[in-house]
This record gives sequence, C-alpha cells and structure tokens, in this order.
Amino acid sequence: MAEAAPKADLRALNPATNEHFGPSFPEPSAAQIEAACAAAAAAFDIYRETDLETRAAFLEAIAAEIEALGDELIQTAMAETGLPQARITGERGRTCGQLRLFAQVVRRGDWIGARIDPALPERTPLPRADLRQRFIPLGPVVVFGASNFPLAFSTGGGDTASALAAGCPVIVKGHSAHPNTGAMVGSAIDKAIKTAGLPAGVFSILIGQQRTLGAGLVADPRVKAVGFTGSRAGGVAFMRIAAERREPIPVFAEMSSINPVVLMPAALAARAEALGTAFVGSLTMGAGQFCTNPGLIFALEGPDLDRFEAAAVAALTVAPPHVMLTPGIFGAYEQGVNQLLDRDGVKLLARGCVGDGVNQAVGALFSVDAETFQRDEVLSHEVFGSSSLIVRVKDAAQLATVLESLEGQLTATLQMDPADVEAARPLLPILERKAGRVLANGWPTGVEVSHAMVHGGPFPATSDPRSTSVGTRAIERFLRPVCYQDIPDALLPAALKADNPLGVRRAIDGVL
Repeated sequence: MAEAAPKADLRALNPATNEHFGPSFPEPSAAQIEAACAAAAAAFDIYRETDLETRAAFLEAIAAEIEALGDELIQTAMAETGLPQARITGERGRTCGQLRLFAQVVRRGDWIGARIDPALPERTPLPRADLRQRFIPLGPVVVFGASNFPLAFSTGGGDTASALAAGCPVIVKGHSAHPNTGAMVGSAIDKAIKTAGLPAGVFSILIGQQRTLGAGLVADPRVKAVGFTGSRAGGVAFMRIAAERREPIPVFAEMSSINPVVLMPAALAARAEALGTAFVGSLTMGAGQFCTNPGLIFALEGPDLDRFEAAAVAALTVAPPHVMLTPGIFGAYEQGVNQLLDRDGVKLLARGCVGDGVNQAVGALFSVDAETFQRDEVLSHEVFGSSSLIVRVKDAAQLATVLESLEGQLTATLQMDPADVEAARPLLPILERKAGRVLANGWPTGVEVSHAMVHGGPFPATSDPRSTSVGTRAIERFLRPVCYQDIPDALLPAALKADNPLGVRRAIDGVL
C-alpha cells in the first residue's frame, strides 16, 4: 500500500470566510519532539524546587505578558475562531485571572500538604519513626489546546497554569484551529521564563495537525501526565496510549457531556415561559460550543411543559446563527442534528434563523418521550453545538429512572421553586453520582474560576472523576505525595524543616 501524501504546512483558517491567512507552520519533526521532551526533563528538577515567590511571580509575569500582546491577540483569536470580540476579551481576562489565582495558591503553600508525625522513641510496644510528608510535582506534562477556548483552555490556559503552579514543566500541543493565537501566547510565556531566569525547558509549544504529534508526546517516557480537552474519541485514544506505556501515566481528559437540566413541577408551573426563553439563551450562546451546553431537558409532560416548549420555540425561531469554530466542527454538528432528525419517535420542534455565511450553526430543538429516549442510546450522545432534546416524562418515578440511565456529566441542573424541595430531595443523590457540579436555578454554561469550582465528572465527562480542570484544586492533578522517614533536617525540603522557613501551614500529628 502506498504511503499517504504528507499534509501541507498548517495555516490558520478564518471559519467565517473559509480563507487561509497568516504564516505557515511546518509539522514538528521527530527531532523537535525529542528536543522538547528532553528540555522539559532537564528543567524539571530545577523548576520543581523554585521558591514559592519565584514561581508565583513567574505565573503573574505570564499574565502580564499575555496582556501586553494587546489588541493583536484579540484580533488574531477572533479571525481564527469566528468568536466575537467581547467573548475573546473576556476569555483573555479569565486566562490572566486564573494565572494570578494560581500565583496566590503557590504563595500560600497549602498545596504542599505538609504533614509531620514526630518520632515517638518511647512508644510501646514499638517506637514510631519521624515521618514527614509533602506533595511534589509529577514531572513534565503535555497539555492539548482546546478548540473552543483559544485562550482559557489552550496554550496558557487552566491546564498549563495549574501544571506550572505545581512545579511541572509543560509541553503544549497547540491546537491546529488557532495556531497564530497559540504561538503568540507561547511567545509571552517564553518572555516570562527569561524574565524569571528559569530554564527554557519549563515551557515549549509544538503546533501541528498530524495525530502522530500528540501520540508521540503522550508516549514519550519523560512525560509524566497529560491534560486534554476535546472529543471523547481523542481522549480515549490518549488514555489507551498512556495505559500501554511501560510506565503508565495519568491522562486528565475532559471529553463529553450533555449536561441535563431538570424542570421541577412548581418551577415549571410558575415560570415556564421565562425558563423557555432563558434556556434558548444558554443553548445558543457561542453557537453552543461549550462543554457545559444544556443538551437535555427533562420535565413532566403536561400543559406547563407545553408552555415551556412554546416559549423555547419562539425564542429559537428568531435566534441568529453563529459561525462555528472550524468547518470540521460545523460538519459534525450538522451530522449530529441530521441524525436526530432521522431517529424514530423524535420530533423537531424548531430551528433557528438560517444565515447566508459559511459554517453557521442553526439552532435545533427536539422532543421525545422518556420510553423512546431510554430505548435509543444515540439520543444520549453529545451534539457539540446549539442542539438540545426535551425528554417528556410521565411521573417522578420515571424521571428518576431516566436520570439513573445517564452517563457521567460535567453538570446537572435543577430548575426549582421552594415547593419543589421535597420532590428534588431524592433526585440529588442521583445527580451527585452523575455529575461533578450540581446547579439550582441557573444555566450551566458559565464556569467560574474559583476555589470551590469543579469542572469534571464521571466518565465520559472526564477520564478521572476525582479531578477538576477549573478552580484551584486543579493543581492536585499534577502532584504526588512523598514521605520522608528519619531524614536529617539538613536534607529535608524547606516545607518540612523544623523551623518551617516557608511559613506554610502544616499538620503536626494531624492537627493544623
């Protein structure tokens, strides 16, 4: 069999016009992959023991350098993604905000998890050794940029920020949908590295479009963890590669979620029209290209649900189309919508306005009864974009049964009034088991970057339900505990020395 012809060098594509622009990005060679991994490994032992202030200042310097890119970064990201200026500007603020938030986390030092169980030589029947524990970074981390967040989940996004905060060098596989944006942010990080006097291998970015690039990075023995945001197929493929290595490594992959919303009876009776309108606003925001887009609605059938549907139909019918991120994503959306149109028992309720440009997503709203939904597995698959399915249930028992049948999710939402509390009580344990974040009276498309946020969930929402990719606990993914037994004080890391030179909080015999 003849070998496939190599792909042409990568160039950015404007999805609003289907026109290429900007410089070419040659596919990274095997030598470049080798060099990036070798540099990261060489930098690891130096970077992981940087003092807390140096590392925190480094993260803050990255944020400042990204901001210094100014309007050129905003305009470049807009051209490569079709996203509006307000969205990109807000995303830049989120990107820099989470870098600065992790700088605060680093300075505080709680992430070190210092624990000291002093020696008990007189204890009977056996004495106890001096035991001290801290978390150390795993090692070099490969981060895959996401298509739908060119800043906040890509080159300098949350995975990179949390890995660098933990003390791990980062190799970014830049997303092919926004190569110029990735390169600009990469240059900002490089400047911050030089300012901080850190080894160059603390960060590198490889921009390409071949699957062998990502696979090669995950398989490299010097890589110790992976952060991924993307498709279920892509995440599972990297999980398989990581598991089959001589030394298996963790893959923290955010993949697939349809984010069910339950309309409780009292809330539906009191505000069906308002809920229908607000739902469509959440559904169509950003062409529905959010991992927390509300793709399923559950409610008891009846006149109140009819009112909700009528309001949603009215809102969607006038909703303008939005350019999707890439022609490939647009094509997959169209395929997903057409698949729903062909399913037995599924009723099309409404489509949004049709535009006159390319790659423009037209919103789609469908309805189905609970029995059909449970029989047809396809109906519970994610359609990435502004498409959603209303599932009409007969009673509370059927609602609980249907929710139990769902796969893992990033979010689950209860729209409820005070009169719904008792009816919602038995549903909450189900939703806790199914999702990483449970909401009441909101819409899931906003993800706050904060200490308490969880952006994760049971498979296939993520590959590891114990972790989050948003919020300060994201740092925990890239750390592991080490215990030091009877190690002389002169050799102990600073966080565990007798005089606590870092001034971090420590648990002594289990007491902070």
